[in-house]
Amino acid sequence: QLVESGGGLVQAGGSLTISCVASGNIFNGNIMGWYRQAPGKQRELVADMTDIQSGGSTRYADSVKGRFTISRDNAKNTVYLQMNSLKPEDTAVYYCNVIFTHPLSTYWGQGTQVTVSS
Repeated sequence: QLVESGGGLVQAGGSLTISCVASGNIFNGNIMGWYRQAPGKQRELVADMTDIQSGGSTRYADSVKGRFTISRDNAKNTVYLQMNSLKPEDTAVYYCNVIFTHPLSTYWGQGTQVTVSS
């Protein structure tokens, strides 16, 4: 189970950190990431991170590079998304995602709303 928290309303230029707590073995997934879906748009990748065994590499959508940072706290089974210099176009529901590659399976959280006012 994945449970997100930390969403809310923030002014443009502000910062927000959202969290995702993974229960059980879900935190041991091969790839953990954040996706977002704005009204009328498809869900898109924001950032993800591979597990330590795979090198712990990260990747970011071009639209958030330099502004967002994904990180994890293994002791707390939590993955974070720190969002700085927020823009109105960052407004969306943000979803936590975990992927196991062998066998292939994926888990989603329920989402947390982030609204950036201009």
